[in-house]
Amino acid sequence: MNTNSEKANNIIRNHMIWSMGAGAIPVPLADFFTVSAVQLDLIKQLCKLYEVDFKEEEGKAIISSLTASILAKLGARTAIKLIPGIGTIIGGVTMAVLSGASTYATGHAFKSHFENGGTILDIDLGRLKKYYNERFEKGKKEAREFNEKEKSENVNESTIGGKSGDPGSQELIQKLKDLGELKREGIITEEEFERMKKKFLNDT
Repeated sequence: MNTNSEKANNIIRNHMIWSMGAGAIPVPLADFFTVSAVQLDLIKQLCKLYEVDFKEEEGKAIISSLTASILAKLGARTAIKLIPGIGTIIGGVTMAVLSGASTYATGHAFKSHFENGGTILDIDLGRLKKYYNERFEKGKKEAREFNEKEKSENVNESTIGGKSGDPGSQELIQKLKDLGELKREGIITEEEFERMKKKFLNDT
């Protein structure tokens, strides 16, 4: 692995983490703009690394085109944040992972293009989208692993102290029903379903 490739991987990982933080913002739509800004900065940094002229307007247009296929999913997760209680928790978790995955895929798509001698002005969107889609699933895995690592490192802090109180059996049942519905609609994965269910049960 050459030096530029290593540096590019670090830049991509850092921006993936920043996107995850932006995706966890509990305010619908605010995360969209923040993640887009992070991705634009990612392209700018990669351009600087590979000595490619950065074009802001072109960069914004490419990001919009590249991430269009995932916007519907991100929109669904953003809408979840409007659901009291459960919405903020699940919306933040799923949006963070998808935001991180999108940034990861975007970064690697541009990295591959630049390493092959391309510039921001000669991008083949069809080819770039294909590479983006291929890397997106890998990005979800990376984002989830980072999420789990952060949780494990903070487990002592998160488990020490009093609980917020019994929410009542009816409220718990409703939360679990909502959670099950989100899983059935494909908005959250089986893994996310089990994790959130365990959290709700442990908090009672």
